[in-house]
Parts: sequence; structure tokens; C-alpha cells
Amino acid sequence: MGKEYQLLINGLWKESESGETFDVVNPANMDVVARCAKAGQEETVQALEAAQKAFETWRFTPARERSNLMHKAAAIFRQRIDTIARLLTLEHGKPLQDSFKELAFSADVIDYYAEEARRLLGSHFEGDAGPTHSFVFQQPLGVVAAITPWNFPVDLLSWKVGPGLAVGCTFVVKPPSQAPLAAIEFLRCFEDACFPPGVINIVTGSGSVVGAEMVTHPISRKIAFTGSTQTGLWIAEQAAKQLKHVSLELGGSAPFVVCKDADLDLAVPQALRRSFSHTGQICISVNRIFVHEDLADEFIRRFAESASKLRVANGLKEPDADMGPMIDQNGLNTVLDHLQDAIANGAEVVTGGKPPAGEEYEHGYFFLPTVLTKVTRDMKVMREETFGPIAPISTFRTIDEAVEMANDTPYGLAAYVFTNDLDTAMYMAERIEAGGIGVNVNDITDIRGPFGGMKMSGVGRELGKVGLDSYLETKHVRVLRRKPRE
Repeated sequence: MGKEYQLLINGLWKESESGETFDVVNPANMDVVARCAKAGQEETVQALEAAQKAFETWRFTPARERSNLMHKAAAIFRQRIDTIARLLTLEHGKPLQDSFKELAFSADVIDYYAEEARRLLGSHFEGDAGPTHSFVFQQPLGVVAAITPWNFPVDLLSWKVGPGLAVGCTFVVKPPSQAPLAAIEFLRCFEDACFPPGVINIVTGSGSVVGAEMVTHPISRKIAFTGSTQTGLWIAEQAAKQLKHVSLELGGSAPFVVCKDADLDLAVPQALRRSFSHTGQICISVNRIFVHEDLADEFIRRFAESASKLRVANGLKEPDADMGPMIDQNGLNTVLDHLQDAIANGAEVVTGGKPPAGEEYEHGYFFLPTVLTKVTRDMKVMREETFGPIAPISTFRTIDEAVEMANDTPYGLAAYVFTNDLDTAMYMAERIEAGGIGVNVNDITDIRGPFGGMKMSGVGRELGKVGLDSYLETKHVRVLRRKPRE
């Protein structure tokens, strides 16, 4: 077994009061990677109280100082990126090259918001109904409860602590129990950069205890959550009782629309990457592929042939593999359930549909990239978020039919449209109900652009200026303007 990880509360690393721990397991071979302290309600409250105390100082720390500390933390993180990337692959299973990519982007996010910390500007105007001055202040919300997912445990954490720390908020962070280690090491860099005690606190443990206390305790003023729609709905309900701010990035069921005039040399590899990267365990993964009927046979042939050649492997043994394992048995069970339901209702497996053969796969949650045809809208694979390596393909005749099919879901996080016609691109981008639309690209993420969902995919936005604003309160100060005394 590897290292034992403790809780971070008010600048001190400590065991849980109960002494309980939980194991972190490598999904590629079932080896125990490390052991983490299991926090309870008491430690969670201590962390919230520490964050509240630290907020009274951190909020008034000069922006230049906050910025410099964030840059320093990012620099320390980059120095350790090789070690942390290996740790991320060990606990998550993703190929090492994908771990490096995630961590590098996370460092960029911290540096980006470190710069934004010095660009927080209010406004002033003279009153139009009497001799007054009005000042509009932007001030930090307070203590933020950040609850993050296992699929991008560092990247999606940086989206929260980056803007929040920049404006003067303090944090209690609950990393995901399946993959908490790289996130803890990421936050350790902020401690080693000499952030004041209590600005960042880490409590590992169960969502039902730690997460629930973070959400319901009156100290937290914002809940920043990325995860399942079911949990997000519960958080929204609890937060509403105390009128807390929320950023909720939830489930997705992204459509990938291949129009009649699409360039298949571009569309096929782009669809392949977004369908099977990270073993399909991304909130913006392609869940449903819709191809114009004139291109369907050629697209399916090329897509399935390429999918069958993807390399599935232990991400450390083959760092440049295309896919690693699923995160756990629950995730694999969902893939099997959706696949069996589709086959039972008439779908055909073009490639994949089973675990890979070989001794190296026997003790991990591996599954081959799977392509389905003859799917219908009522199948689970088309109605629910599979969050795994299954790509169901259906056809359409008209642009309006494609839009209707794309919108036939309660989710609305991401969508992709491949066409060489600008009018078609803009027509579909306006009508598809999703928070991000990729036109001839398979990634809607840019640090400077807002990221978030519509419908059951969440509320609020992360990244860009909008992401920064979500950690701020706006205050109007109106002052009587009068002649000074002599």
C-alpha cells in the first residue's frame, strides 16, 4: 500500500477523529494505491469554521498578493507535475498522456485567474435624483463548499478554486473518494506556496456525511458542485433553504450531428476522440451520434474501423494508450445494462460490446470501445447518460429533424455540429438546447469562455469572466454629495 493521506484543517494535516480511513484502488488492477482519512461531521464543521475565520483576512488581502501566491502555487504544481500525473493515472486509470494534459490545463487555469485577481473593478456614477455619488462594489461571497468529481479531479477543482481564491473567497474542498490523491497533492501546492491557514481546507470522506454537512451548514455561502444530476438536484433544494449561491455542472447527453456536407476526414476522428477519450467518462462525451442518411454507411464503416483499432491498456504501462479502464464496477455495470437493453430492443453491435481479452485485463474494469447501429430513441443508451465507451449511431434526413433529435433529452450541456455551411452551423447552434456548441470541433472548453449546461445539466457557468463573477456579491453604496466644510 502507498502513502496515507490526512485531512487539512486550518493549515494543519491531521487524522480523522474516529481514526477511520478508506482505500483508494487502481481500477486497472485492483491494487490499493493509498489510504485516506475518512472525515466525519465534526471535522467538516471544523474545516468550515477555519475557512470562515480565514475569510475575514483573506478577503482584504491585496489583489497583487493573492495573485502572486496563486502564481507561486501554479509554479510549484508544474514542478511536481510528473509525479502527480503518475498518481492520477494510478488512482483513475486514464492513460498517462491524458493525466499530463489535465494537470497542465489546471495550472493554466490558476495562472489565468491569478491575473484576473488584479482586474476586479467596480464602478461609479453620479446620482440623477439629487446630489449623490454611487459606488458599485464587487466583494467575495464568503466560504465556498467545493465538491468535485472523479473523472477530472484536478481540472474541475481548478475551475472552482481559481476564480474563488482570486476574488477573496475561502474553501472547504471534498475531493472524490474514488480519486482524491492528485487533487490533494494539487492543493498541497497552495499550502507550500504559503497561503494563510484556513484559506483552503480538505476533508475526504463520504458524500452523505461530509458533503451533506458542507451543503447544509450555514457557514458555506456558495456550493460549487460537479457531478450527477440526482445529487445536484438535492444540493439545489438544500441550498435554496438558506438562499445559498450554487454552481451546478451536472449530467450530459451530448449529440454529435454529421450533416450532409460534412467533411468525414474531420468528423470521424473528432467523433472518435470525443466518444472514447477517458473511456467515455466525460460530461461532454458524445452520447448520441446523428448522421445524415446519405453519409451513414461510409461514416459507420470508417468510425467502427477506427474504434476497433483503439488501444485499451493500463495507463501507466502504455502511457500513450487510447483508453484505460472504467473507474469502478458501478460504472461498468451501467455500460453493460445500457448495452444489453439496446441489443434486446434491436440494436446491432458493429464492434466491441465486451471486455478485451488477455491476462492484463482480468483484474480491471476494462471494456472495448463499442459502436451500435439500429438504435431507437426509447433505448437507455439514447435516453440516459451512459458515461462509458458506447457510441450509438442513428440517421436523419433534414436539419430540423436533426435538431429535434438532438434536443430529445432532458440534458443540455454540450453538442457538436459538423458541416461546411455557415448558415447550417448558425441555424443549428441557435436551436440546439445546450450550454456549449462545438462547430467542426469536439471540445467546447476554453479558459476564457463560459462552461455550463441548460435544462437538467445544471445552473451557472464556470471559466471566463462569468466564472469569476459567480464568486462575487454586488453592493451599491450611495453617498450624499455636499460641499466640504471650510
